Amino acid sequence: MSMFELSERARGYRDELLAFMDERVYPAEAVYEAQMAESGDPHFHPPVLEELKTEARDRGLWNLFHPHPEWGPGLTNLEYAHLAEIMGRSVGLAPEATNCNAPDTGNMEVLTLFGTPEHKQQWLRPLLDGEIRSAFAMTEPAVASSDATNIQLRMERDGDEYVLNGRKWWTSNALHKNCKVMIVMGKTDPDAPTHRQQSMMVVPMETPGVTVLRGLPVFGYQDREGHAEVLFENVRVPVTALLAGEGDGFMISQARLGPGRIHHCMRAVGMAERALDLMIDRAQSRVTFGEPVANRANIQDWIAEARIEINMARLLTLQAAYLMDTVGNKAARTEIAAIKVAAPNVALKVIDRAIQVHGGAGVSDDFPLANMYAHMRTLRLADGPDEVHKRSIAQWELRRRDPDWGKRAR
Repeated sequence: MSMFELSERARGYRDELLAFMDERVYPAEAVYEAQMAESGDPHFHPPVLEELKTEARDRGLWNLFHPHPEWGPGLTNLEYAHLAEIMGRSVGLAPEATNCNAPDTGNMEVLTLFGTPEHKQQWLRPLLDGEIRSAFAMTEPAVASSDATNIQLRMERDGDEYVLNGRKWWTSNALHKNCKVMIVMGKTDPDAPTHRQQSMMVVPMETPGVTVLRGLPVFGYQDREGHAEVLFENVRVPVTALLAGEGDGFMISQARLGPGRIHHCMRAVGMAERALDLMIDRAQSRVTFGEPVANRANIQDWIAEARIEINMARLLTLQAAYLMDTVGNKAARTEIAAIKVAAPNVALKVIDRAIQVHGGAGVSDDFPLANMYAHMRTLRLADGPDEVHKRSIAQWELRRRDPDWGKRAR
């Protein structure tokens, strides 16, 4: 078996998922758009999604992301990466239909690894069953959150409770109709060593003092799940809300982000593949100056470059997944950081050229390209901006040659 060849079991999931996409998901896209438009509510939960969820579960296409056999099929990162790419071709429907949507996937893994039995019964089980949704509150408007040590939301112990005060934003999923709980990162001990000051806690959305102030638009779009600004005013949660222990926030975030980046990046590859298909179809069907657009040298150049770059991004992401499975997340950190830079940038380039080939239609909502572009441009900031990942890669490379680089007193 070659390094990236799928196992027989994973091939079975892939074939079933491809059939589900063709038979149910792609046809449901127009229904989804119609139901959303008719509702007049950008955060409406359209009935077609529940129909897709039921169908996916009946087909065994449920919780495919979860690596723990107790809770899911137990696929490896490499096995699941191929499936995430397929889901990325209809990123607004397929991930949620199969209960593989961010940030729920990361939250479910956190609850699996660090949740108490009470957390698992109250929150993990309903999330795994697709009955509720969840949010992850980390980024803050008052500080540069690309450096997570800047996070200021306070979590102060008061007897058998913690009291939370602060403000978060870009809390994705917080406006979803079924969102019931957040995992919140904040500061429990400002005097501890830099990476031991932060902790994570489970906070139900209905907790007194939690106020969703607004949904933040993305390039003018109000995404259905929402990206909320959330105010925490004297929010009291029991000490049992703590995940792992005080000061474990960064440790938990690293456990959460590795697999999540594989998921994001392979969905980006899938989105780029669909954009390439749309570009080819448009170029072959439109005629300018007496010839199909596809005959133009620059268009053929774009198509060729797209194929090369998509394949490169896919292979880099699969390599990261393979290394995570075989040598662990820490040893694969350079590759994980690299894919987070490479995949969205490749997808953006392909989508941008597909928009250009579509002309005015490309920036309309008659095609998914404009929405795809907004989604991918945002991914260059989500889970850390490109510049932070590049900085990390450069530091690891410098220390590969000089282990003490950057550690000396200044």
